[in-house]
Amino acid sequence: MTIEELQSYELVEKREIEELHSVGYYLKHKKTGAKVCLLSNDDENKVFYIGFRTPAPDDTGVAHILEHSVLCGSREFPVKDPFVELAKGSLNTFLNAMTYPDKTVYPIASCNDKDFQNLIHVYMDAVFYPNIYKKEEIFRQEGWHYEMESEDGDLTLNGVVYNEMKGAFSSPEGVLEREILNSLYPDTTYANESGGDPEFIPDLTWQQFLDFHGRYYHPSNSYIFLYGNCDMAEKLQWLDEKYLSHYDYLEIDSEVRTQAPFEKMREIVKDYSISAEESEEDNTYLSYNKSVGDTLDAKLYLAMQVLEYVLLSATGAPLKQALLDAGIGHDIMSSYDNGVKQPIFSIIAKNANEDQKDAFVEVIESTLKKLADEGLDEKALRAGINYFEFRYREADFGNYPAGLMYGLQAFDSWLYKDDSAFLHLEALDSFAFLKEQADKGYFEGLIKTYLLDNPHGSLVLIRPKKGLTAEQDEKLKKKLEAYKNSLSAEEKRQIASFTRHLKEYQSEPSPQEDLAKIPLLARADIDKKAQPFQNELRKAGDTDVLYHDIFTNGIGYVDLVFKAGGIPVELIPYLGLLKAALGQVDTEHYTYGEFSNELNLHTGGISCSVGSYDSVQNPKDYTAVFEVKSKALYEETPVAFAMIKEMLLTSKLHDKKRLKEILAETKSRQQMAFQTAGHSMAALRAMSYFSSSSAFSDMTEGVDFYHFIEELDADFEEKWEMAAEKLTKLTHILFCPENLLVSYTGGTKSLAGLDAEVEKLVKALYPNTGAEQKVWALVPEHKNEGLKTSAQIQYVARAGSFRAAGLPYTGTLKVLRIIMSYDYLWNNVRVKGGAYGCMNNYTRTGNGYLVSYRDPNLLKTNEIFEKSVDYTEHFDVSERDMTKYIIGTISSMDTPLNARAKGMRSLSAWMTGVTEEQVQKERDQVLGCGVEEIRALAPYLKAMLSQNHICVIGNEEKLEGQKQLFEVTESLFH
Repeated sequence: MTIEELQSYELVEKREIEELHSVGYYLKHKKTGAKVCLLSNDDENKVFYIGFRTPAPDDTGVAHILEHSVLCGSREFPVKDPFVELAKGSLNTFLNAMTYPDKTVYPIASCNDKDFQNLIHVYMDAVFYPNIYKKEEIFRQEGWHYEMESEDGDLTLNGVVYNEMKGAFSSPEGVLEREILNSLYPDTTYANESGGDPEFIPDLTWQQFLDFHGRYYHPSNSYIFLYGNCDMAEKLQWLDEKYLSHYDYLEIDSEVRTQAPFEKMREIVKDYSISAEESEEDNTYLSYNKSVGDTLDAKLYLAMQVLEYVLLSATGAPLKQALLDAGIGHDIMSSYDNGVKQPIFSIIAKNANEDQKDAFVEVIESTLKKLADEGLDEKALRAGINYFEFRYREADFGNYPAGLMYGLQAFDSWLYKDDSAFLHLEALDSFAFLKEQADKGYFEGLIKTYLLDNPHGSLVLIRPKKGLTAEQDEKLKKKLEAYKNSLSAEEKRQIASFTRHLKEYQSEPSPQEDLAKIPLLARADIDKKAQPFQNELRKAGDTDVLYHDIFTNGIGYVDLVFKAGGIPVELIPYLGLLKAALGQVDTEHYTYGEFSNELNLHTGGISCSVGSYDSVQNPKDYTAVFEVKSKALYEETPVAFAMIKEMLLTSKLHDKKRLKEILAETKSRQQMAFQTAGHSMAALRAMSYFSSSSAFSDMTEGVDFYHFIEELDADFEEKWEMAAEKLTKLTHILFCPENLLVSYTGGTKSLAGLDAEVEKLVKALYPNTGAEQKVWALVPEHKNEGLKTSAQIQYVARAGSFRAAGLPYTGTLKVLRIIMSYDYLWNNVRVKGGAYGCMNNYTRTGNGYLVSYRDPNLLKTNEIFEKSVDYTEHFDVSERDMTKYIIGTISSMDTPLNARAKGMRSLSAWMTGVTEEQVQKERDQVLGCGVEEIRALAPYLKAMLSQNHICVIGNEEKLEGQKQLFEVTESLFH
C-alpha cells in the first residue's frame, strides 16, 4: 500500500525536498485531526516522535512532570519504568523526551526495523494510556512529595523534577534565560516556567496533573513525525488501527497566543545566588532583548541568525567589540532564539556591574545606529551567510540523528501553523536571497526595524546576592516546620506512612510477567561483527598522514595532531589558554575579525582542542596532544591550510588588551561549564588524584585549569607579559615537524592536493627542537575535595583504578555500565534519592568512576556507591534480562557515526593502540556475557572504591556539614 492509498488520512501535500534528499508528505488523520509530517529517504537511522502543544498554565512545572511520568508504565506495558527497560534493552540510537516552553516531544530513533516498531509502540502507549491515573506514586516520585522518616522526624521535600529544577535554578544563565522569556511575553504561556519553579512545584496537586494530561494528550492536539528508510504507509496504518482510530475529534484550545507589542521597553531586576567567597563586584548580568517578528517568516528566520552572528558571535564582531572596548562586562554573549512563536534577539554582558546599565544600553544603541547608517561590512555578511549555509549543507549534528534535528526544526513553524512543517527545512532559496541582499541595505534595514525602532523589548538584570541559597533554604525550612506544626498526629502518621510506602513501591521490582510485555530483540538480531577502522598510513614528504577513506560528500576533514610531550611541565596549563587564543588574535595579514571572515567565506572553520590518548598497552603511558581541526570543500582545502599556517605561525600573542578579553571570556565559560556539566568536572577531578592523563586533562580543561585562569586574570597587570612570553614559547616548541601527525578524512580524489598542502605547511613550521616526547609524572597527591558553590544541589563523584589492583580490562565492563546506569544507580540515586541523573564508566586503561547529577544528597549517594560492590557480587537476573542488558550495551557501542566521527574514531584507535582484534574480542565478551561474568566484576568495583577518591561539587552548607568526607573543603570560585 502507498501513502496516497491510505483511507484514514488526508494527504494535504507531497513534495520533493531535494536539499534533504527526501520526499516530504503532510497528512491529517481524518477522524481526529492528528497532524502528520513524513520525510521519506534512504537514511537507515529512522526517527519517530509524537509531540503535543502544551502551554504552561503556571509555574508548577506540570508539563515537565507529566513528560517524566507518562514514561513510568502504561496499559500494555505496565512495568514501573518502560523508558529504562528500553534504554537498557533496545538498539535505539536516540531515546528521550523533552519539555519546551510551549510543547512536549517524545522522540525515538533506531536503525533496526523491528526495534524501531517496538519503540514506537511503547511510546504511543505511554502518552495515550499512562498508569498515572492508577498510581499516584508516579506523580509523587517524579514531581514532588513530602518525606518524613518517622512521625517526629524532619519534614522535607523530594522529587526528581523538583531536584532537577533546583539545579537549573542554581545556574545564573538559566535564571536569566527564563527571565528574558517571561519579560517579553507576560500575557502568554511564556510568562510561566514550563520546567517548574521549585518554589511553586509543591503547589501542584495530583488532580491538576491528571487534568492537564486529559486536556492536552489527545490525538487532536498531536504532531506525529516519521523520518528515514521505512515503510511509512505501514507505520501510519498501524498508528491508526492501534491508537488514533480509538478517539474522536476533540476541539482543544492549546493555541500559543501572540503577545501584543509593547509601547516601551520593560525593565526587570532579579537576584541570583553566589557563594560566600565570591565577589559581588563584576558579577552582574545585563541583557538587552528584543522580540523579533514571527517565526513563520522563513527569510527573517535565517536572516536574524546571520545578523546575530555578524554583530555579536563572530570573532571581532563589531557590537561585541564595542561593549568590550567600553569595559562593560568581561564576556559578551548573545543569542537568537527562534524556537518560540515570537523569536528573541538577546545581547548579554556577563561579569558586569549594575551601575553600567545605562552605558550598556547607550553603547548598544549608538553602535547599532552607526552600523545601520554607515553599513555593515559586506565581507562579514557574506562570511556569515556562508557559515550557516556550510552547516546546513554539511548536516553534521554530532551524536544526534539528522532526522531528529529536522523533526525538531519543523516544529519552529509547524506548532504555530498547521500546514507549515516544511517551512524551515528548505533553506537554499533563502540563502540565495540573503546573498543577493548582502550589499543592498537589507540587513541594515533589519537593525532599524527590529532592534532600534522596536519598543517590544526588555532590559533584564540578574545581580549577585551572597547567601541567597542559604536564605531560600532557611525560608523553606521554616515553611516546612510551620506546616509540620500545623499537622495533626494522624496527618503526620500518614506522611511518615506514605514515605515508607513510596520507598517500598520504588524498591519492589516489576513482576516478570509485566517485564515480559516489553518487546525485546533476540541476541540473534545483533550484528556479531565489530565496526572496522579506516586507517591507512601514508607519507606526505617525511610527514605521516593517517588517511581515512570515507565518503564525505565533497568535504575534506583535516586534523593536525601535534604531540605535546616535549613541552616543560609549567607550560601545560598554557595549552588550554593557547586553545582559546588561536584564531581570536590578529595575525600577520589579518585582524582577528578579518581572519574569521576569510575563514568562513572559504571553509567550515578551524577549531583547536587539547587532549590525551591513553596507551592500552601500558596504561601509565599517554600521548598529550594539541589538535587543530579544519573542514572545507575539496577545492577550498588550500585556503584552509593557508589559514592554519597563518594562525599557527603568525598569531600576535602579545596583544595585552586582546589577551585580557580572551582570558576573561575563558574564565566565564569555564564557570558556566561547572554549572551545566558539574558531573564531568567532578569525575575528572576525582580521577586526577591517581591518573596522570586525567591530571593533564584537569590542568588543561578542569578545576586546575580554572584556578590557573582565575589567578592569571586576578594578577593580569603583573603577569600578562610573562603569560604572552610563555604562549609564544609554547608555539615554538609545539608547532614543529617532529611533533606532527596529519589525520585526514575524505575521498581518494582529494589526496593528491592534500599531500602538496601538507608539505608546504611542514616547510613553514618552526624548526625541530629535539625535545624528547615524554609522559610527565603528574600524579598529584590524593586530596579528596569538597568544592563549594552556591548551587542548591551536588555532583558527587567516586573514582579509582582497577588496573592498579592488577585487574585486566574486559568487555563485560561495558555491560556493567548499562546495568549500573539503568538499574542499580538509577533505582537508588535517581528513583529513591531524587537526583536528576547518575553515570558511571570504565576505560580500557583501568580508570573508572561513579557520579551523580543535580543530586540533593551527598552522604546517602556515597553510601550507594559503596554498596555497588555488594550488588554486583550478588547480581542475579533472568536470561531475558541479561539479553536486555547486552542489547542495550551493543546499542551504545553501535551509535551511527557521520563521516567526520568515523575518521575520529579511527584516529583514536591508532593513537591509543587499539586493534580491530581487541574491539572484536570486546564485542564477543559483551555478546557472551552472563550473570557469572557480571559477578566477577565485583572485585573491580571494590578495587576502585577502596582507593577512596572522592570529589563533590555543590552546595556550600551541605559540604560544610559533611566535611568529614573530605581532606579539603574550599570554594570552587574565588
